[in-house]
Amino acid sequence: MKALVTGASSGMGREFALYLAELGYDLIICARRTDVLNQLKDEIKNVSVRVITIDLSREHDAFDLYEHLTADGEEIDVLINNAGFGAYGKFSDVPLEREIELIHTNVCAVHVLTKLYLADMKKRGSGLILNVGSIAGFAPGPTFSSYYASKNYVVRLTEAIHEELRREKSPVKISVLCPGPVNTGFFDTANVRFAVKGLNAREVARYAFDKAQAGKMVIIPGFMMKATKFFMHFVSEKALTRVSYFVQSKKEG
Repeated sequence: MKALVTGASSGMGREFALYLAELGYDLIICARRTDVLNQLKDEIKNVSVRVITIDLSREHDAFDLYEHLTADGEEIDVLINNAGFGAYGKFSDVPLEREIELIHTNVCAVHVLTKLYLADMKKRGSGLILNVGSIAGFAPGPTFSSYYASKNYVVRLTEAIHEELRREKSPVKISVLCPGPVNTGFFDTANVRFAVKGLNAREVARYAFDKAQAGKMVIIPGFMMKATKFFMHFVSEKALTRVSYFVQSKKEG
């Protein structure tokens, strides 16, 4: 059994890789930082680990990754689409180039890898895809607009595919992880701080993968975020947008 994990150099991606190794999966770990990936490889002793340096913020890298692995005969049983980042600031202020990189990483790469590997898994009749979304995928995000919008795409895409697979009675599984803040390097990259206490990345990764294996469509770890998602149903879009702005304003570093 083999798993492909994007964004594996730190945070959630690293924890997914470590947990999958514990479960006996051989690994292909991808990120931009070769040295950190090699350090992770050195930590994992019980399974095979292949390191691939790639930058999914570039337009064609997701295609290149799939084509490269396919040409090498690598059969992927588990795909963890974890790579992603945020860009904090008013929509009119965030550099367009940074937003395009965000869209390539958070949306295009997830779409491409999900599309290509889903087709392979359906032909085989087995496989699991776990896309990393966010609780942000259920709300608007003033001052964090591109990130929130990107995670909305990931959530709705995954939900739709999940229903298609269910109706086809396919054994292939797909889930989306929608956490609130998790203690990773994400907010350092986005240049913001937590508005609430972050969850433990190791615990979230393990919880998420176990739920994905059980076939759960939307995975929300932690009581606070479950409650937040529930109460969103009772708030108007205008009010939700205003609340979201207030929450985001607490993140400024």
